[in-house]
Amino acid sequence: MSEEVVALHVASNYAGTRLDRFVALSVADMSRSYARQLISEGYIRVNQREVKPSQLVEAGDQVTVWRPLPQTTDIQPEHIPLQIVYEDADIVVVNKASGMVVHPAPGHASGTLVNALLYRYPDLRLGNDVRPGIVHRLDQGTSGLIVAARNDQAMHALTEQQKSRAMHKVYLAVVEGRFKEPEGVINAPIGRHPTDRKRQAVTASGREARTHYRVMEDLGAYTLIEARLETGRTHQIRVHCAYIQHPVLGDPLYAPRKPRASFGLERQFLHAYKLGFVLPSDAMWREFTAPLPDDLADVLEKLRVIARTRR
Repeated sequence: MSEEVVALHVASNYAGTRLDRFVALSVADMSRSYARQLISEGYIRVNQREVKPSQLVEAGDQVTVWRPLPQTTDIQPEHIPLQIVYEDADIVVVNKASGMVVHPAPGHASGTLVNALLYRYPDLRLGNDVRPGIVHRLDQGTSGLIVAARNDQAMHALTEQQKSRAMHKVYLAVVEGRFKEPEGVINAPIGRHPTDRKRQAVTASGREARTHYRVMEDLGAYTLIEARLETGRTHQIRVHCAYIQHPVLGDPLYAPRKPRASFGLERQFLHAYKLGFVLPSDAMWREFTAPLPDDLADVLEKLRVIARTRR
């Protein structure tokens, strides 16, 4: 990913200013909402440390901004089929296919979920023009449920649920190895990898990250788990599973770099199968589910057959 790196020095007249406001005032064509997004994703650091958007900067602080390029607002609607799970006047819940990028980014200017949503909902251009309606994301190789807002009021309501950790996001994953305990919590801070900007890592300077896991099925050399996100860091489940020596099967970034059986799998075995939140329209709790897609279901059945023959 190409990036523009901007180094900022906090002058005394900005002391006590929120970080997101300081960056928006200091970097050309940078909105405060986009600054918050970049801070949350680890692209903006203060004195080489990841902090929150609400962090107050002090005189003499060094603020580094890694800004992904290009940041185009000319996003074209595209007629791309979507599997709509639910929609109303405020939101749409989509069962995203593996391989689809959520929003335009360097190398993915078209064919994204945002392009498809703009075609289906021409009035979706709200808030951040680069990521209209997007409240949370799924990796390109991860399938499953994602909710998008259709207006500013819904965007605010969903974003607040995301921030307060009220939104319920549960994944199914096949990981390497067996677990000693049937369930547990991985509590390890996540931030940008110190040398590889494409990766995340467990690091002392990262942001709080908690993943709850529960063993669903013993598959011999592999395990099917349910993973629930308490926080929503980039690549969180993939990073946490690798950190505890149980990398997600097929993960191109975090699995050990050695030959292994792929079982015909062409992406990581990770699927967002359950999503729950309060509907902005009527303040009622709703929970949506999406079954494993065919490619993951086929691999899971192969693993079950192999596990049975080895018992």
